[in-house]
Amino acid sequence: MTAAAVVVTIAGAGAAIKGVPGGGPAHADSAVRELPSATVNAVTWNVCGEARPGCPLGGDPDELAERIAERAGKTVVGGRDVEPNAVLLQEVCEGQVETLREEDGLDGWSWTFAEYPDGGECADEQGRLGLAIGTEAALAAEKTEKLPAPDGAGRIALCGEVDAWRARVCVTQFTPAADDPAGEWRTKQAEALAGIAGSGRVVVGGDLADGPKSAALDPLYDAYNECDQGPGTTRTGDETLQDWRGTAVEKNDFIFMSKSASVSCGVPAEPVEESHHRPLSAAVRFR
Repeated sequence: MTAAAVVVTIAGAGAAIKGVPGGGPAHADSAVRELPSATVNAVTWNVCGEARPGCPLGGDPDELAERIAERAGKTVVGGRDVEPNAVLLQEVCEGQVETLREEDGLDGWSWTFAEYPDGGECADEQGRLGLAIGTEAALAAEKTEKLPAPDGAGRIALCGEVDAWRARVCVTQFTPAADDPAGEWRTKQAEALAGIAGSGRVVVGGDLADGPKSAALDPLYDAYNECDQGPGTTRTGDETLQDWRGTAVEKNDFIFMSKSASVSCGVPAEPVEESHHRPLSAAVRFR
């Protein structure tokens, strides 16, 4: 992990929570104060599961599933070992999610999967590509929502509620710049995602196909804090997208959370061999 993990702390947690999971209206202040504290150790990762150039393990989905399970078992945030309890995956195969359900060390986890509307087929009859959420605590009310997107390249967000954390967890992947050079669709997707995720306790992760300073991501930065954004309103963060040499070139992966939470963030300092994206980890503390 990078030596200097970013830490963001926001005061006044109780007063800042505006609703309940799913963005419902707030009840009385006393109800807000009664919300239990919770820590969500989340990892978001575009695992590059398609069998195509640039996806090192796209042709070996079983091996990739093992690597995903390893990342789900341990990560590093702020220079310390952390056991994730939430995993947000993009470009993952349906068959890999089924493997993760049975993986030692992930016993009892809840998993949900949604295939991309126009996603490709995976190797070895592993189904289609899509999004997945895995949580150590029970996941309920799973729902797939369509995002605005160009014809023939549909985009979705996948969300679920974790009652143990009183939180809503979402994952998505935005339209790449090659199909949206002006960022018009990504702006619409960011606006829609903020509405879908809501205003209560929220953890949202994914590959947003853009850098942190992009105006297309304004709706998300306005609604939430990002785990690696820097002090105050600074929009920075360690690079997560790798080039063909394994060099990190840009931050394209994000974990957003309610502004009432405190958070530490981490990205591996060394190249990862499984994907063209490095996983992004965050310890999100709701108080």
